[in-house]
Amino acid sequence: MSESHEHGLPPKSSISRWFLTTNHKDIGVLYLVTALFFFVFGGTLALLFRLELITPGADLLGPIGYNQAVSTHGLLMVFWFISPFAFGFANYVVPLQIGADDLAFPRLNALSYWLYLFSGVLMGVSFFQGSTFAGGWTMYAPLNTPAYIPGEGLGATSVVLALIMFTAAVTLGSVNFLTTMYRMRAENLRMRDIPIFSLSINLTVWMMLFAFAALLAALMILASDHIIGTNYFQYSIDGTTMATDADNPGASLLWAHLFWFFGHPEVYIVFFPALGVMAECFQTFTGRRLVGRKWFIISMVLVAIQSFVVWMHHMFLTGINLPIKTVFMATTIGISLPFDLMVFSLIYTMAKGRVRFKTPFLFSLGALILFIIGGITGVFLGAIVLDYQFRGTYWVVAHFHYVMVAGATALFGGLYYWYPKITGKMYDETLGKLHFAVYFVGFNLLYFPMFIAWETPRRVFEYSQDLQIWHSLATVGGFLLGASFLIMFYNLFVSLWRGEDVGDSPWAYATSAEWTISSPPPLENFPGVPSYAGGSLSFLDDEEVAERTRKSGSGVAADGGAATDGGEPSSGRRASSGYQSDAGTASVTPVTATGTPATTTYAMGDEEHASHASFWPFLVGLGGFIAFFGLSGVRTGSVVYVTLAALGGLATFGALFGMTREPFHAPETPIAERWPFAKVEKLKLGMWTFLASDIVLFGAFIGSYAFVRVAYGWTEWHHDLIPAEHVTMPGLINTYLLLTSSFLVVLAMVAAERESKKGTTAALAGTFALGVGFLINKGLEWQHLFHIHTELFPNGWNLSTNIASSTFYLTTGLHGAHVTVGLIICAYMTVRAWNGAYQGDDRAIEYFGLYWHFVDIVWLFLFPLFYIL
Repeated sequence: MSESHEHGLPPKSSISRWFLTTNHKDIGVLYLVTALFFFVFGGTLALLFRLELITPGADLLGPIGYNQAVSTHGLLMVFWFISPFAFGFANYVVPLQIGADDLAFPRLNALSYWLYLFSGVLMGVSFFQGSTFAGGWTMYAPLNTPAYIPGEGLGATSVVLALIMFTAAVTLGSVNFLTTMYRMRAENLRMRDIPIFSLSINLTVWMMLFAFAALLAALMILASDHIIGTNYFQYSIDGTTMATDADNPGASLLWAHLFWFFGHPEVYIVFFPALGVMAECFQTFTGRRLVGRKWFIISMVLVAIQSFVVWMHHMFLTGINLPIKTVFMATTIGISLPFDLMVFSLIYTMAKGRVRFKTPFLFSLGALILFIIGGITGVFLGAIVLDYQFRGTYWVVAHFHYVMVAGATALFGGLYYWYPKITGKMYDETLGKLHFAVYFVGFNLLYFPMFIAWETPRRVFEYSQDLQIWHSLATVGGFLLGASFLIMFYNLFVSLWRGEDVGDSPWAYATSAEWTISSPPPLENFPGVPSYAGGSLSFLDDEEVAERTRKSGSGVAADGGAATDGGEPSSGRRASSGYQSDAGTASVTPVTATGTPATTTYAMGDEEHASHASFWPFLVGLGGFIAFFGLSGVRTGSVVYVTLAALGGLATFGALFGMTREPFHAPETPIAERWPFAKVEKLKLGMWTFLASDIVLFGAFIGSYAFVRVAYGWTEWHHDLIPAEHVTMPGLINTYLLLTSSFLVVLAMVAAERESKKGTTAALAGTFALGVGFLINKGLEWQHLFHIHTELFPNGWNLSTNIASSTFYLTTGLHGAHVTVGLIICAYMTVRAWNGAYQGDDRAIEYFGLYWHFVDIVWLFLFPLFYIL
């Protein structure tokens, strides 16, 4: 049987393979192709509104059409193109560079892709629901709320839900990459020694984990405003000022804080993978290891940390007081300093090496030039006084694109760089250079005139006649830029059939691990278990792995060190082993995502292989799409939308259940570098990472509550907005219920260790009963508050009564949703415990306990906030 038919995977020529695959290389290809599709989609919209801007006035698209095109272009490029494009490379390359057979959770990787794809489909569908969102890609309040959206606003609601779906995909991917990079590195491969591209992805994923959690909170709140009638971001406008009777004076600023807490790290989330590509290309095409590599890495770490303390420079035009603005001006200047060091590192690497002007290097060099221009012009926006003048003008548009598209430029270089590895074919170098030349001229002709015509207001199709020449030049540049990609697509497509076959590496000075194996790589990546124990890359055969495992007892490598990249000629090292899958004789008993013990044996030869095929991730994504599409129209009361929401929810739940019951084999490498988490199992590390994101999610909800309450008046809040019937006792009872349930989870672990089937079952059943009691008590409390009749609240205290009721129901409702998810897992585990599972192995209960204890701890914060203070 050929390798393409192994592990349940059809050949690559079969369409069914791409619906079934969980292999990281296939998923990487899917990300790349899908991201390029959304790039063409967003680019087409850009060409349309550039045509509109040849002359002042909306004489082509019309006012609403122009706003839709501008808004959707921004959303597609920022969310659905540039980051997923980078993570197409990350999916394909990172496991190869660190010596892993796949990502830690292959099915979650596939699920992340399908959620991404269907979120983009939902975004496209929004055009056919009257009109899509037209309030700008930053979606400022109150223009993002139904009251300020023309018509029923169903398309805008779909966009919000699509972004939620996309953010879920990002969270799954973040958990997966972090777990992989900390648990599955090759022996003796320290974190600081992995190739720069993989390091850049590691830092990017950390930023994504926290930044997208804040965005998720903002989007969930906005979706609730659209679907169930809360009023976080809604307030009345009277002329040019806020109405005096508005009960939510913090609405607009709240959205800005939540969005930009995500939005500024997003700049580095986009640019860090590009930096990694630039570093790889500069090393490979200069034949010189990156100058100041250690300081380059330290600079990236500093930027990643600082990225979360500069967001308010996007809000200098708001009413925030001057001392706070000054602090954020200083942090903005501070974050530029590490970038200066990285730029000089790349320049010195080029100066000290012998440059080979291949297409990937040209795009990387072009990206560096564009980024320098973007950085210099951004200094003006970091100064408060100058920002007052430039904010909201085309200066910001030009600066933003010189930074963001600089990242995209490097990524296109990465596409040429890894194209031979992915396809096994070489592209046409002449056409590649022609693409770069047309691209670079077109880009600068498009965006540099915007600095000259900077007085043009953003997102507005009217401008002074004196500026028409610059807008006409920009439009010509836009079409030239678009035409350059016709060259790229032709080159890459034709090269698939006519391109020259490449061996392991077409680049003489590429030395990271992906260039030591065939192009394209085999299904399981390596001919043996990768190891840097000897100071350079080698592949261990079955006998060597078995011997190492017997000696170490754990298969965990010491924290050694090895150079993994850096401009030295590739030696094409290869082991002669006939290794086919995970080797060795060590046997462990991991636990699946559902807590099902699955004996994993690192078998010799062909006896055991990892699984690479599952249809369930696709079905989960499809079910989620149907459910979210249905939710977009639920508020209209349409039977069609309500039915679709219900059917989609059921389909999603059924597919998730099917995925938990599917036998799927994803073994860990028997010998790997796992510092600093050598003693933390893979699933536990994944759970910790997920909960870190969840902490930010709840922190954003709690912070939103505190922000709008302070804006309204802390003491007036209770007097004006909360009924006397909202008492402490229900919250106190629920506190005792949850604390007791956490204690029972601990008892379940103890019983499992003692192999007490009855004790384990009873403790889990008790946890379930107490959780149900919590929800019943919460439901009774809500029912009572909904139906009170007082002078201040004649129609009850429901979700849309005022901002206080909205914050209460939505925040405690989010917590209740977490409790519900925990109860579903607990019920499943209770049934399995009754059937004899978990005896002598409490790990599955421990992983569940981490989640359940977190949910209980969150309640300990919510109880005083909403019932006492």
